[in-house]
Amino acid sequence: MSGERRMKAVHFGAGNIGRGFVGQLLHEGGYELVFSDVADALVDAINATDSYTVHESGPGGVDRVVTGYRAVNSKNDPDAVAHEVATADVVTCAVGPTVLKFIAPAILDGLAQRSDDLAPLTIMACENAIGATDQLRAEIERAAGEAAGTLTRRAIFANTAVDRIVPAQPEGSGVDVTVEPYFEWAIEAAPFAGDLPNIPGAHFVDELGPYIERKLFTVNTGHAATAYFGAMAGVERISEALADPTIAARVSAALEETSAMLTAVHGLDADELATYRATILDRFRNPALVDTVQRVGRQPLRKLSRSERFIGPAAQAAELGLSTAALVTAVAAALAFDDPSDEQSVELQQMLHTESADVLTTTVTGLEPEHPLFPAVREKFSARAAELSA
Repeated sequence: MSGERRMKAVHFGAGNIGRGFVGQLLHEGGYELVFSDVADALVDAINATDSYTVHESGPGGVDRVVTGYRAVNSKNDPDAVAHEVATADVVTCAVGPTVLKFIAPAILDGLAQRSDDLAPLTIMACENAIGATDQLRAEIERAAGEAAGTLTRRAIFANTAVDRIVPAQPEGSGVDVTVEPYFEWAIEAAPFAGDLPNIPGAHFVDELGPYIERKLFTVNTGHAATAYFGAMAGVERISEALADPTIAARVSAALEETSAMLTAVHGLDADELATYRATILDRFRNPALVDTVQRVGRQPLRKLSRSERFIGPAAQAAELGLSTAALVTAVAAALAFDDPSDEQSVELQQMLHTESADVLTTTVTGLEPEHPLFPAVREKFSARAAELSA
């Protein structure tokens, strides 16, 4: 990367996280931004503007203007996306873990076209999942077959942990994005061998695992628990749900259990975790972030899976003999989440009508019958099924 050539970042997923978090920080790092997305209207809307504003809503929030970007349609013009990747310095994504396999071929094609004169391409998956970049690399290598070793040597793969609440956007906001002021982007440092990319606001850490689990099992667990308990109570907004002392107590109890597990597994300081929990709950209470329990609660099947925000920490806690009662109560609330507009919610409710509790517990949560958490979770599946059949 020499001469006057401007650094370029290709970001897959031009949605609110892509524009309002990852894209903003890459812009502030001096990168030319290329968004890749499959939504025709979104791509057209981005290309029809020469700037957009990230509105930080809440105490200390400011407006940040992003310029120097364009968008390409990976559905209609995959060759253009591959060319952008071939000449980029950084590739990031915020598409959801299940979509990684669909963007892998475009990244692979870009690596195949990449000149050996260029420095290795930095690839980072910014997803709410543990080891998301590892998952993306595995998809790229699977698509490459025998050429995997040659092509992946042209890239540096770094796992990350990202955290910023981006609520449902106001009507008529266009490509502007409203976000909370708080954010965290932790990136594992080792893959870069000291030559770290310039991303203002990101911090590079020696060991990412504790950061990822602290975030997933506090922010994501707490957010989803608030949504499911709020939905049960008939509350519309996340901030309103936490204004209910009963819901707040249930969410706090679940997060105390995840913190106890994090202290036991990673040696994280209990007092620091208590402060972190309080900060997270204050973020959820931000009335300027108009977020609904239906939006946050969507896709309950994914959120009840083995390594996700409830079963993931509860399984580890159960294996250590720690309390899991509050997390299991949150699982029960997730099983009661009945939203006809959410495909996974509909599927889950249908499964509860037709499958046995034993089969459901294994199928949905990935827990084996001999696991110490299995009986308590199975009881919640059985209770919800009985409720539906009554």
